[in-house]
Amino acid sequence: MGRKDGFMLFEREVPGKESVAERIKHYKEFVDETSPEMLENQSARCMDCGIPFCQSGCPLGNIIPEFNEAVHKKHWKKAYDILSTTNNFPEFTGRICPAPCEGSCVLGINEKPVTIEEIEKNIIEIAFKEGFVKPNQPKIQTGYKVAVIGSGPAGLAAADQLNKAGHAVTVFERDAVAGGLLRYGIPDFKLEKSVVQRRVDLMEQSGVRFKLNHEVGKDVTVGHLFRHYRAVVLAVGSTIPRDLSVPGRDAKGIHFAMEFLKQSNERVNGLAFTLKDEILATGKNVIVIGGGDTGSDCVGTSNRQGAKSVTQVELMPMPPKERDETMPWPMYPMILKTTTSHEEGVERKYAVNTKEFLKDDKGNLKGIKFVELEWSKNPETGRYSSFVEKSGSEFVLDCELVLFAMGFLHVQHKGLVEQLGVDIDPRGNLIGNTREYKTNVKKVYSCGDARRGQSLVVWAINEGRECAAKVHEYLMSEENV
Repeated sequence: MGRKDGFMLFEREVPGKESVAERIKHYKEFVDETSPEMLENQSARCMDCGIPFCQSGCPLGNIIPEFNEAVHKKHWKKAYDILSTTNNFPEFTGRICPAPCEGSCVLGINEKPVTIEEIEKNIIEIAFKEGFVKPNQPKIQTGYKVAVIGSGPAGLAAADQLNKAGHAVTVFERDAVAGGLLRYGIPDFKLEKSVVQRRVDLMEQSGVRFKLNHEVGKDVTVGHLFRHYRAVVLAVGSTIPRDLSVPGRDAKGIHFAMEFLKQSNERVNGLAFTLKDEILATGKNVIVIGGGDTGSDCVGTSNRQGAKSVTQVELMPMPPKERDETMPWPMYPMILKTTTSHEEGVERKYAVNTKEFLKDDKGNLKGIKFVELEWSKNPETGRYSSFVEKSGSEFVLDCELVLFAMGFLHVQHKGLVEQLGVDIDPRGNLIGNTREYKTNVKKVYSCGDARRGQSLVVWAINEGRECAAKVHEYLMSEENV
């Protein structure tokens, strides 16, 4: 490594952030730039550990020790070349990935892990600044046309890889702009949309075609796909949200998180609303049901819209602050996470269940009745397995807006999936052979959340890359010919 004693000389250090008072006034990214000295020192903390568990912890298998060494030596072109061999979009993962690589960092056994995610983000940003990132049109064209349905991270990764292999790729997107979850589901203060558009533009310059406002199965027929494309990749995401069936569910003021976040992103970026009804947290008591990252994004967005109060509730108990016996290294630690959105103002409640939505005489939401829970652990695994309601623990919180951030069930079945006749598994996801990514329909492949269920952006990129490899293998095989 560049400096074998770096982990003993330097403490973990991350860049500063704009103050809460200032950053909630806007939707731009608010993390300070990392100084060259900080990058040099932080990359020096990477140990010559022999077996880089960070690489196995990363779904993409990023070659982390090698790019850390290049950063320490200020060999930015080399660092970019190393990183781009495994990751199509480091500018996305460097901003929004929960960094499972850091959870597997050997230094993290008894010290704070290397700032891998921050280093990754700076490699790609410096690469763009220095002109290392350029359009890359393939020199050899195979003559085969491939349709990719969906422009989220899985679809973009599949399209990028297939284009590099020399195939003519067209990406169909039903929304007005490309990016899927990256564009509509993640707030600008975490991922500015100019970053997404920069990558989409680069892909277009490299030869990928994007057909926007084209919903396949509606605006484009399945017959058209089979007539004009030699292979089809379904990267349509997991879009059916988990709902709550409790009394008062029909109250006005109850929305799914993605409806709220998508409209906010459309508002911030000057796009036409997909939903006619306006959803705003301004002046309201907001309750977010669901304790994950999507719920956190709702918290940050609500504060920027001027919510009167924001409360986030979670069915599960509060996670531990440190690793315990259920999450030994190098497993990803499911510990208490305080995001930048939580820093901006929220009350968090754990181990509570929703009992009833309360309405006024006009049918508007005015409050929610909750009950506290007592959880029991499985004696063999040490994990929570069942709960009972605490007697006499019911309580009511006032609210005028509630956002469901409880995750997604499965891919949308109506429309394209039904028309194609693609088989689904018991959970409602597309059945794609684990290693081949094939569906039961010839020349139709699937990848991303539509296939594996709701997951991380970094896993979606991995799925897109792996699926593209199998499609390429098929296109160049005797079976296709």
